[in-house]
Amino acid sequence: MSAQRSPLPAETFRSLARSSPWRWESLRFAISWRGTAGGGARPAQPLLAWLRRPAALRVEDADGTLLHCSTGNEGSRDALYVSSTRKSWLVAPRLVTPVYDDAGLVRRRPEAAYGEAVFGDPRWSSVLDPVELAGNAPVAMEFPGANRVELSDLAEERFAGRPVLAATVVPNHTYLPTAAGHPLVGPGHTRVLVDTGTGICVSTTALDGAHPGAGHELRILAVDEYLTDDHFQAAPPELSDVSVHVPWIVG
Repeated sequence: MSAQRSPLPAETFRSLARSSPWRWESLRFAISWRGTAGGGARPAQPLLAWLRRPAALRVEDADGTLLHCSTGNEGSRDALYVSSTRKSWLVAPRLVTPVYDDAGLVRRRPEAAYGEAVFGDPRWSSVLDPVELAGNAPVAMEFPGANRVELSDLAEERFAGRPVLAATVVPNHTYLPTAAGHPLVGPGHTRVLVDTGTGICVSTTALDGAHPGAGHELRILAVDEYLTDDHFQAAPPELSDVSVHVPWIVG
């Protein structure tokens, strides 16, 4: 009986990139993007965000000013279900079970209603669930260019006090961004860090190409905090104090 082959580091990185929907329910984080103004990477002010899956999101700027808040349940879903398409009836990823590898990471993702709440930059969804770096399942046959991206220089590192898997990424012709027209990694080489605990892409840095230094940083501040709907409302409804006497005015 032959010994079972241990997963290659590249397989482990790809499985981790598929795993985010099953590794956390709520997240508090700070995110900032690096542009290319002035010929070099210039970080923007970080935004502070709270996210509760599937769609509740609160965003504040660095000064605590509220920029966005939504429970994700405000709109009517009548039109969605009346359309009677297959996509209308997909359930949340947490309600279906993927195929795991021996390390407890996702080897194959089932069909589900994927998608993360976003604010401003559509790449938020790709950052929070970086499956575009791996695809929903391993390729049928390993040969050059078969995977979404080529991986090199894989290493275990730490970012913002948390363990990450790091890799240098080069997209292939099969690379397909989650947000159309807004790839998480551009042409050329990009250094990518994926948080081991959550499967979130916490950092990208372009190493060459047209915009070296461009990318993002996401610092995880808390995972799976208890967050009620009140936290995702601009003005939570006030409860009446039944112990306080309510005067009756008789005219």
